[in-house]
Amino acid sequence: MKDKVCPKSSQKYLDLTSTKPIWMKLRENILILGILSLFWFLFRTGKKPTRIVYPCQQAALNSVTISATSIFASLSLSIILVKMRKLSSIGKIFVVSVLVLSPITTAVIMQTTASTLEINLPISSQLTSEEPLADIYLVNGREVAHIANLIDLMGDNNLSFYKSDILANNTSVEGLIASDDVVLIKNNCQWPQRGGTNTDLIKELIEVILNHPGGFVGEIVIADNGQGRGSMNWDQSNAEIKSQSIREVVKMFSNEYNVSAYLWDNIRYNEVEEYIDGNMNDGYVKNSTADAQTEICVTYPKFESDFGTKISFKNGIWNGTHYQKKLKVINMPVLKSHSGFGVTASMKHYMGVQSQPLGNGHDNIDTGGMATLMVQLGLPVLNILDAIWINANPENSLAEGPDTNYNQATRINIIMASLDPIALDYWAAEHILLNISKIAGYENPYSLDPDSTNSEGLTEAFGVWLNNSKEEFLREGFNFTTDVNHMNIYANSDILDVEVLGEDYTVWIIVGSIGSGVILGLTITVIILKRKGLLWFKKKL
Repeated sequence: MKDKVCPKSSQKYLDLTSTKPIWMKLRENILILGILSLFWFLFRTGKKPTRIVYPCQQAALNSVTISATSIFASLSLSIILVKMRKLSSIGKIFVVSVLVLSPITTAVIMQTTASTLEINLPISSQLTSEEPLADIYLVNGREVAHIANLIDLMGDNNLSFYKSDILANNTSVEGLIASDDVVLIKNNCQWPQRGGTNTDLIKELIEVILNHPGGFVGEIVIADNGQGRGSMNWDQSNAEIKSQSIREVVKMFSNEYNVSAYLWDNIRYNEVEEYIDGNMNDGYVKNSTADAQTEICVTYPKFESDFGTKISFKNGIWNGTHYQKKLKVINMPVLKSHSGFGVTASMKHYMGVQSQPLGNGHDNIDTGGMATLMVQLGLPVLNILDAIWINANPENSLAEGPDTNYNQATRINIIMASLDPIALDYWAAEHILLNISKIAGYENPYSLDPDSTNSEGLTEAFGVWLNNSKEEFLREGFNFTTDVNHMNIYANSDILDVEVLGEDYTVWIIVGSIGSGVILGLTITVIILKRKGLLWFKKKL
């Protein structure tokens, strides 16, 4: 090293030119190391996010992290040292703070941003002869997972959707839905994006009901209580066309058919008496005493639909003199993880039937209170579990449900149905949520395990409260089960192998955050050094 003279300014400067070989310079340059490691990581990972867990990818990612952290630390320290005397300026303090906090922000993004993936999960039929039996019907795959195919699968395996004496597909005198029934589709409207029931599936279900071989002359009402957070008009819905809210679906049919929606949030504070007692107001009827076993105080809605039909969720359709047993409830939740209770599916979904301000349902989920609601108010005629998009992020992932953004969900293209909500929830958690969670890279998703009694980080373990719910049903004479040896799985699936599709955008968010921070830091550093006269090429800039 020796002094040289700048040709422009005639100022002397120290020549720091190294005599080391170029390969050693590259190896010792932490910025170049980070960039090369990043390119290696992206090239080797490609479009297979599952490769991120491979040792070489992990080593490359560590190099990227070390490089980025070192650059941030160097830039932040340089700026602080140069500008220490002038940090009273709010703007300059803000700039320094941004640079110092950038690594923290990047870490938060790394933790909270989940993959937007599509995973194909092969599922085949499994039949048993053990008694009592729980039948679960499942359609799997983009081309197969539609309500009409689900209804056909049920009809082919001894469960007719339509009630009629007409000889037709999926029809019998013991079918579920008569042509003059009032069908209440209990959806999840509490959350936007992937947190609510898929509106494409609700649309398909309405079409199936209206196609009753006897000619449908009844009524369809979509209803839920989001406990003050619900909406039937989300502009970011769970659908292929994200603006397709429940209200938009209703508009597609309401000019020709009696199809409407009712948000029970609006009546959740109104305590009323039943129609038979002379009270015609919309509101919630409340039991005078709590259940002796589960301690839940049962509440349920009564309301008038847009077409003038007076509906008691417990007693049926009020015709002015008595109740008609024409109300058929279809329970239609979305399969998700839950931050307090591990999993939300058919059972937890009934929280949207009761009124939390007037009752205590949320406080008694762990005791089996949702089962008490079903028993006292009448079981749904069918539970349809929406698993087109699911949230399989377990407790402590910072992306667990029940609220689920678009980038926190995994597409698996499955719909399930059963008369047994306990068996349906158990099987879906064990064979779908747990499997998808592990494929996504979670090592110990205990909160999704239907056999787990580990309540760490939860209000109650899913395995505990699901079993308590089962026991409540058994006490009331319903032989629902959590034993897979007593479950028939009827599957229509076009998926043969596990396949991970889609993109993992987490890497790009990390790279973008680091890159923007580096650019900002370099820009500010150059400006400061210029003003201090520490750069001989200042005039060129």
